Amino acid sequence: MKISLIIPAYNEEKYIGACLKSVEKYGQGLFEVIVVNNASTDRTKDIIQQFSFVKIVDEPRKGLSYARDKGLSEANGELVAYVDADCRLSPDWLNIISKEFNENQKIVALSGPVQYYDLSFLQNFFTKILVWIFMPLTYRIVGHTLLGGNFIVKKEIILKIGGFNQNLLFYGDDADLARRVASLGKVKFRMDLFV
Repeated sequence: MKISLIIPAYNEEKYIGACLKSVEKYGQGLFEVIVVNNASTDRTKDIIQQFSFVKIVDEPRKGLSYARDKGLSEANGELVAYVDADCRLSPDWLNIISKEFNENQKIVALSGPVQYYDLSFLQNFFTKILVWIFMPLTYRIVGHTLLGGNFIVKKEIILKIGGFNQNLLFYGDDADLARRVASLGKVKFRMDLFV
């Protein structure tokens, strides 16, 4: 399936370069890469322009849901994948997505955890333990979990539910989206699908 990667970016000059370098390295096979410049006032857009494979889209209304919806309106893939601008793709990220959506037609959305590259060894160790305990537990209790910095949804499904909730401009939009798409199919969380 064709995958459009959408990266919302607001004042991400410190991180967007490393994010896009990881996309360049591990994103071979992506249909398109869209970075939504969400009213940045720093050098974010200048840095994005250094990557010729990226389509830059401007969204002047500041807010994550606005930026995600803008990227959605520009995407041409059958799947829309979202990662945060301070994330870096892992080597198997794209392969896991392709495998899941090609092998299970009931899946409408897929997500995984984040690992932190900027924490100390001890902080990272305890964070991983908490993630390995609470994310699967949340998924079992609620039945659907999407992590905002790392999720993929079938485009037709997200359009069917009307896109992102414009009343949630930063916090909680991922939980709201998971709840709404779960009514139309399976939402899966994989611990090995990390960024």
